[in-house]
Amino acid sequence: MKILSYSRYDRLLQVIVIPIVIGGYNWIVVGDPYLEFFATFWLATLLTLALSFLNWMSNNYISLYLDQRFPGLEKYMRRAFWRLGLCAISTCINYTLLFLSFKFIPLPHFDPNLPRLGLGLLFILLLVLIMVFVYEGIHNFANWEKSRQEVEALNKAQLQAQLDALRQQVNPHFLFNSLNSLIALISEDPRQAEVFAEELSSVYRYLLRSNQGPLTALSDELEFIRSYFQLLKTRHGDALQLRIHILPSEQKLKLPPLTLQLLIENAVKHNIILPSQPLIISLFTDHNNRLIVSNNLQRKKSRILSNGVGLSNILTKYKVLGQTAPVVEDDGESFRVLLPLL
Repeated sequence: MKILSYSRYDRLLQVIVIPIVIGGYNWIVVGDPYLEFFATFWLATLLTLALSFLNWMSNNYISLYLDQRFPGLEKYMRRAFWRLGLCAISTCINYTLLFLSFKFIPLPHFDPNLPRLGLGLLFILLLVLIMVFVYEGIHNFANWEKSRQEVEALNKAQLQAQLDALRQQVNPHFLFNSLNSLIALISEDPRQAEVFAEELSSVYRYLLRSNQGPLTALSDELEFIRSYFQLLKTRHGDALQLRIHILPSEQKLKLPPLTLQLLIENAVKHNIILPSQPLIISLFTDHNNRLIVSNNLQRKKSRILSNGVGLSNILTKYKVLGQTAPVVEDDGESFRVLLPLL
C-alpha cells in the first residue's frame, strides 16, 4: 500500500521534523525522567514516533483535500488559513491522546501535569505553523514552476507555428521572384533564360530539401549560395558581386537552412544594382564563430513592398532553437547581419 505523501520532499521533512517533535514534546511533557530512565525513554519515544507518523499522515490528507478545495496561487491565503487551523486542531487532539496514553499505560516515572501538556502542545503548534508555511512555499513554488513551464511550452509552440508558417512562405516567395526574372529574360535574352531555368531547377531542389531539418552545414549552404548567385548574375551581370572569405575548418559549423539565401535576396531587393553602382555582398566570419553577411547600402528611392519573410524568418529560427539572436547593424554605409554559427 502506498503511503500518502503531500510532496516529493515529504520523506526528507519527516526525517528532519519528527525527531525534533519526539525529543521536544517528551522532554517538555515527561520532564527529566525521559532522559534519566531507559524504559521511560524508549517507551515514550516509540509511542511518540508512531503517533507522530499517524499525525503527519492525517495532516497530509487535510492538505491534499484543501489543495483540491482551494486550488491555485490566488487562493493562497484562504488555503493557508484552513490548513493551519485544521492541522492545529488535528495535532492538538492527537498529542493530547498521546499524553493520556502515557497516563493510562502507565509510562514509568511519568507524572501527568496539565501545564506541561499545555507547553508541549504550544511547542507542537509552533512546529505546525512552521511546517504549514514550508509546505505552502513548496506548493506555491511547484505551481509557479508548472505555470512557467506551461507558458514556455505555449510560447515554443507558438514560435514553432510561426516558423512552420514562414517555412511554407519561403519556397513560393522565392519561386515568385525567380519566375518574374525568368519572364523578363525570355524577351530580353532567350539563351540566358534557358540557362536561368536550368539553374533554377537545381536550386529549387535544394530549397525543397533544406527545410526538412532545423540546421544545415555551412559548407552545404555556401554551395547552394554559389548556385543561387549564378541565377542572380544571369539577371544583373557584373553589377552584382559576391565575396566569400571563410576558412574550410569553419564550414563544418551549422546554421538554419536558407538563411544566406534570404539575406542575399533582401540585399538584392532593396538596393540599386547598376554597373556604375555595383552591389557587393561579403560573407566572412569573426573570432566569435559568427558569420557576417554584409553589403554596401545604396537603397532604392522607390519603396519596395515587403512581406517581412526574410529577417523575421531568420530570427524565429534562432529563437526556436534557443540560440542567441542574430545582430543587425546599419551604419548608413553598409548593412550587416551577424549570425551565430552552431
